[in-house]
Amino acid sequence: MEEKRISSVERSTRETHIAVTLNLDGSGVSDISTGMGFFDHMLEGFARHGLFDLSCRAEGDLHVDGHHTVEDTGIVIGQALAQALGDKKGIRRYGSAILPMDDALVLCAVDLGGRPWLNYDCSFPSGRVGDLDTELVREFFYGITCNAAINLHIRLLDGINTHHMIEAMFKAFAKALDTASSFDPRITDVLSTKGSL
Repeated sequence: MEEKRISSVERSTRETHIAVTLNLDGSGVSDISTGMGFFDHMLEGFARHGLFDLSCRAEGDLHVDGHHTVEDTGIVIGQALAQALGDKKGIRRYGSAILPMDDALVLCAVDLGGRPWLNYDCSFPSGRVGDLDTELVREFFYGITCNAAINLHIRLLDGINTHHMIEAMFKAFAKALDTASSFDPRITDVLSTKGSL
């Protein structure tokens, strides 16, 4: 039986306090509170569509704006992801998804190989959805990428509605990450000619 891949990470600064628990082998249950309704909705969708159990409590300086809260949440989720993945033995390592949501179409590809890189090709017709500045979407994924040491490509292929575009991005990332982090019985060590990830 595989070890449980569950991690808990807390991070406090003068700007934010973030607490995250992540179970990679969950059922899509989430308990999210960031103080930003639309961001909560995106994280709930990420958990549900990736079948991850995710608890996230974020308290930030929202009287300034949402930047520190969104960025730091990405950092902590990235750290939790790195911890939960452990030595990465037996995982598929790579995952990808092309995900439609009404007018929006997003391509996402993930490599859990230990080298951080974000290729983010997305622009939105609106600067804000609810209480979220759309430029913060990149900051969130950048925080995950650097702190989980993953290679992440997200490309917005089509879309009209900004809400749909961003939601498709979070769901596509969830599906790609679920595939990449899942086990393949044919892989007995790590999927690398170097012998480590």
